[in-house]
Amino acid sequence: MSRGDQARAHPAAAPRIGVFDSGIGGLTVVQELLRRFPGEQVVYFGDTARLPYGTKSAATVRRFSVENTRFLMNQGVQIVVVACNTSSSVALETLRQHFEVPILGVVEPGARAAVAATRSGRIGVIGTDGTIASRSYERAIHALKPQAVLHTAACPLFVPLAEEGWTDHPVTRQVAHEYLAPLAQAGIDTLVLGCTHYGVLRAAIQSVFTGQDVTLVDSAAEVAREVAEHLASDGRGPQAGGSKFFVSDIPARFREVGSRFLGRALPDVVLVDQTDLPWFERELAGVPAKA
Repeated sequence: MSRGDQARAHPAAAPRIGVFDSGIGGLTVVQELLRRFPGEQVVYFGDTARLPYGTKSAATVRRFSVENTRFLMNQGVQIVVVACNTSSSVALETLRQHFEVPILGVVEPGARAAVAATRSGRIGVIGTDGTIASRSYERAIHALKPQAVLHTAACPLFVPLAEEGWTDHPVTRQVAHEYLAPLAQAGIDTLVLGCTHYGVLRAAIQSVFTGQDVTLVDSAAEVAREVAEHLASDGRGPQAGGSKFFVSDIPARFREVGSRFLGRALPDVVLVDQTDLPWFERELAGVPAKA
């Protein structure tokens, strides 16, 4: 069977949870899902050939997100988690309009957790250029707490530092200070890590707020809780058989970096030829028919 056929084949017991990200940061979400559902099959797709999403236009991110979701639907998943904050910020409504399974993003759960955690209403949000420019967290937080005062910062260097493995390196701490000093001076008491890569930089980020009682909110655990709510009425037990991991490219040191994000040794990963991805199936309008 070709790699393309493997990627399209439906497992005998259809998995319930599909997760996609622009790269491998979304493995932190898979880690939380497997912690909560240890016997569940999770299908993960990392679009490593086309990352980063945070610097691309909203239209391009929406198109990539539709294609990634169709890929997961071809695996038979019944719920899709958009682990990419940029995709969650600009593509979630498009996905919900064109696919009939539940589509969960990371922005809304992160916003709820931030509102629950804050004491003063002064909340910081950090993320990629695309996530911050979309103002998605601001809208989600203000919908829940209109009087909240938001302070935001784009932190584009955090992603390569995380993938380099410099999670608490002096250079990472210096970069964190440059990005986050204005937020520390603003007196925030809650900081949303608006990118799945940022969780592994927790120590470096927290060091900027030494002496301040600042709660870091990582939406990975929050979205896992939301998935649990959606599956509670399913009536089925977990679908055993092991999770599956697909990527559109295997960069250098992929297994080492992926294991760091997953929190365990990374299982076998299927490399999906780019021609096997469903972008060649899209209609001229740029959005495929309902799955």
